[in-house]
Amino acid sequence: MPKKRNPKTPRYSGASRRGSAAGAAALPESTLPPEQQLGAALERQDSAAVAFALRHDPVIVPLLPVEGEPQVRVFRRGEADKYMLLLFSKPEHYVAMVPSEPEHRVLAYDAATLADFLEQNLGVLEAVWFDVAGPHAMQAEPQDVLDALKLNVD
Repeated sequence: MPKKRNPKTPRYSGASRRGSAAGAAALPESTLPPEQQLGAALERQDSAAVAFALRHDPVIVPLLPVEGEPQVRVFRRGEADKYMLLLFSKPEHYVAMVPSEPEHRVLAYDAATLADFLEQNLGVLEAVWFDVAGPHAMQAEPQDVLDALKLNVD
């Protein structure tokens, strides 16, 4: 019997519009040179470079292992009221975080899809973490990530 979803749990049903679940199709290659990609920005702990990478390159978003439309997987501390969105520079970093899980479904989100998810769920997200399993994890406020995604500096 399916679990009832907490109405405050972040949900995004538009995920299938952009990207595909791991295993169903290859994730897109980076369009940025290696030194400008998210992983390099995290290694330098450079917030501006992280924002640039998020605006110009896909970010890996974990999914719940459910049938049907993809649903973003969010996490929370114990019984906290709010959730954390975990984003990854590559699928392998997500697998390293939860290696004992039998399935690791992910999508590659572009800037518009990530901004859309954040806009829909700002009220229930307390933090956004990048590559939380390290070695170069960073944390940001959801509103700060949304603001960075909407910044027009090109």
